[in-house]
Amino acid sequence: MAAVIELDGLNVRFGPRDILKDLRCSMSGRAIGLLGPNGAGKSTLINTLLGFYRPFAGTARVFGHDIRTETRQIRALTGYMPESDCFIASMTAVNFIRMMAELSGLPSDAALERAHEALFYVGLGEARYRRLGTYSLGMKQLAKLAQAIAHGPKLVVLDEPTNGLDPPARQRMIRLIREMRDTNEVSILISSHLLRDVEETCEEVLILKEGHQVHYANLEEERRANRRFLELETVGGDNGFADAVSALGCECALTSAHRMKMVLPESFAIRELYRLAGERNIQIRRLSYRRDSLEDIFLKAMESTNGRP
Repeated sequence: MAAVIELDGLNVRFGPRDILKDLRCSMSGRAIGLLGPNGAGKSTLINTLLGFYRPFAGTARVFGHDIRTETRQIRALTGYMPESDCFIASMTAVNFIRMMAELSGLPSDAALERAHEALFYVGLGEARYRRLGTYSLGMKQLAKLAQAIAHGPKLVVLDEPTNGLDPPARQRMIRLIREMRDTNEVSILISSHLLRDVEETCEEVLILKEGHQVHYANLEEERRANRRFLELETVGGDNGFADAVSALGCECALTSAHRMKMVLPESFAIRELYRLAGERNIQIRRLSYRRDSLEDIFLKAMESTNGRP
């Protein structure tokens, strides 16, 4: 699959301070999550990809276009939903989005048609002639999404798309993002501090800390490859149960006389635990099984020292 975004030793410096430091990866998923704590460099990376900041060293490419030399082509292919509101409050939604589509290169008539289509798509069709200054927070977020997609971009960059939304409005936004992703006609880059948003919508994730890339992963592959973690509570004497489980390739750690944590090999069948317990006259009272979530992956990345894995 062709890369959507390639980071090639990207370094961005403001004055004497390095903000992004030697970022290197190739991302090709339909939806890519960009995570990191405040100050990690997420917004700087977005602004650099869009051509607002110039790299100090290295470069990046969007659909093969170099950010150093092909900014105009990249902007034509990209729709951007910023975190902060950037409306002209006195304009109606349809006129504002028409203007934004024209600025992205569409002829006036086509821009007006696409503005209507985009507003209906996000659920604002009946409010499209209202002034943006009268919109609620949820409606403004949807209007920002509409202006990002009106010109038919190949990449849509969403910066905190569910910021401030109540649960029903958040669910609508997540549903729209999934729908766009599943058309296979547009790629999406989502910057968010909400792990749940990224976990529900993204296939790949890039985690930044203090300007460093501390983790990059294809989430589906990572979930399949993740080791399996199990917590077990038993009744009865040990009778060599832990040793027998370890002999089958599991990593075991006793947390008390009747509790243990273990990491299971991918091919290990849970029924083997019950077989071993039955042979030793041990009762399994509680068994808690899970794989790493995105939260686990994120917290491990944040444990890195000085922003490095």
